[in-house]
Amino acid sequence: MSDTVNPEAYKPLLHGDEAESCHHEGGERKSHHSDKVKSSLISRLNRIEGQVRGIKGLIERDTYCDDVLNQIASVQSALNGVGKLLLEHHLKSCVVERIQEGDTDVLAELMTTMNKLIK
Repeated sequence: MSDTVNPEAYKPLLHGDEAESCHHEGGERKSHHSDKVKSSLISRLNRIEGQVRGIKGLIERDTYCDDVLNQIASVQSALNGVGKLLLEHHLKSCVVERIQEGDTDVLAELMTTMNKLIK
């Protein structure tokens, strides 16, 4: 197996309007998500925020532990969904872009992030 990365192999991951970009601003990396993706992420996070407030209320009302734990599992699942969506768009934009620029360090960065997401 070769240690070199072929940027051409990643081109099929880019899909017209879905393609987003990453850029550097003042030495800081930033992503630019399409309005559709950003709206979806924010909407999901708003629902999760409401769920977390609901869990707090359950605890304040001394709700049965098993019911609270089920709500916590629901929030964790919803957060995982946000993470998967963001990861997909990160792969299709930032990672592909950096590989195309010859920056293969992004792969080590990605593996570190993946290990944090799946622990």
